Amino acid sequence: MDPAYARMRAEQPLLRIKMAYGQEGWLALRHDDVRTVLSDPRFSRAATLEADLPRAEPDLPNTPEMAANITNLDQPEHGRLRGLIASAFTARRIERLRPFVDETAQRLVTEMLVAGSPADLVKAVCEPLPVAVICELMGVPPAGRSIFRAGIEAVVSNATVAAEARVAAVQAIITYMAELIDERRRDPGGPRDDLLGALVAARDADGSRLSEAELNMLGVTLLVAGHETTLNMIGNMVVTLLTDRSRWDYLLADPDRIPAAVEEMLRVIPSGPYSGLARVALEDVELTGGTVRAGEAVLVSAEAANRDPEVYDDPETLRLDREPANILSFGYGSHRCVGAVLARMQMQIALRALITRVPKLDLAGEVEWRTSTLIRGPEAVLVTW
Repeated sequence: MDPAYARMRAEQPLLRIKMAYGQEGWLALRHDDVRTVLSDPRFSRAATLEADLPRAEPDLPNTPEMAANITNLDQPEHGRLRGLIASAFTARRIERLRPFVDETAQRLVTEMLVAGSPADLVKAVCEPLPVAVICELMGVPPAGRSIFRAGIEAVVSNATVAAEARVAAVQAIITYMAELIDERRRDPGGPRDDLLGALVAARDADGSRLSEAELNMLGVTLLVAGHETTLNMIGNMVVTLLTDRSRWDYLLADPDRIPAAVEEMLRVIPSGPYSGLARVALEDVELTGGTVRAGEAVLVSAEAANRDPEVYDDPETLRLDREPANILSFGYGSHRCVGAVLARMQMQIALRALITRVPKLDLAGEVEWRTSTLIRGPEAVLVTW
């Protein structure tokens, strides 16, 4: 992470920013300020739909579908949809996925070994694992995975991808989700035992709980958020471990250390230039770094907050044996990522499969980093063993 973030966190923890697009706004850098922005109802997500937010890429059109997206709602509407997701996205359903996640990871590692060295770890393991898992959870058939994956790559792209292409990608995913929903309803046996089927059942049982637009956008949001960050973070973690061999060897000596190591890498490894969706202040709010006036936009840097020396001892040092606590990598408050448990499971299982099955795994050249997306991650990681 750029050392400038540490300096700004100490000297200007609420930083005035101007980005490539939109009006000026604020960037919150301290742990306590980030938590406040993400959880205080005086900061609104719904108000961002009418605001010219500071952003790195051209904005997508404000459509009825965008207004129905759970990420753009405040309470009580957000709580209503969040409750429906939580009732379908149960710990029991997630735990039932563990054998599938493990079997898929083992199969992908086996296929990589059979294909031979060198291999691109991103294409072999990092990408196909979370794609297969979220599709299994949602009930997306194998034939449809390439459709939504291509669209999602455009959705999370930055300004190097034309705005028209991003709009078309969003519409393609919305259309495909509507087709999956119709397919559930045409099934004479009723909704399937998957997350999308559970949401369709909730919608059809009581339409006042969930509109058709909300149902569609919930499916789209879960597909996008359910795998994109995970696939990039698995690659980031493997690169982090292999660039300092002592880290890899530390986990190889005792793979039970992997859960704590995953948490520490989530704390330290940045996922992008900023994280957390922007908010707009509904009234003047005093933060430790200064005052945000009503109508002003605020972004947060979870990466800077995760290295706040007020919260973490020796925060710039990656310590794989650190006791994990209070990381903001999955957000905070009511908008905290509902799939955090599933994401952690996949990261842990992927690392365990690689470390135990391919103990001599090593980088086979320079890592190729993605440059066309807002999420930090490797485009290609050539490895040998």
